[in-house]
Amino acid sequence: MLSGLDHLVITVTDISRAVDFYSRVLGLEVRYRDRERVDLILGDMALRLHWTATDIEPRAGTPTPGSLDLCLRSLLPLDEVARHLQALDVEIELGPVQRQGATGQLESLYLRDPDGNLLEISRPLRSTPETDDAT
Repeated sequence: MLSGLDHLVITVTDISRAVDFYSRVLGLEVRYRDRERVDLILGDMALRLHWTATDIEPRAGTPTPGSLDLCLRSLLPLDEVARHLQALDVEIELGPVQRQGATGQLESLYLRDPDGNLLEISRPLRSTPETDDAT
């Protein structure tokens, strides 16, 4: 019945600050819809920023900045991601650590966006003949 995710809304207190973080720190393409909504392009989907004081309807029952816990897949090795974050003075809260993703084992770093949302940046762990035999 369903085929995927089109967009996910992130409620933010400051659109400009969020756009700066997601574009400068995470490299997402920005598409402005209007002054209260901005799309951040991530592959074939969008992270849609909504301002907390928006009148846009319908919306979530309790849209709350800082309540999101989102895992994003990285194209780059996590050591490169970590160096990039450190160069921008973005604190890594945890990692790298191993986690379970939707399709298998991941290696992940955790950080927060300006509104306190938890962002997990992950890469699949490569399988080896030893780990393949163990399953």
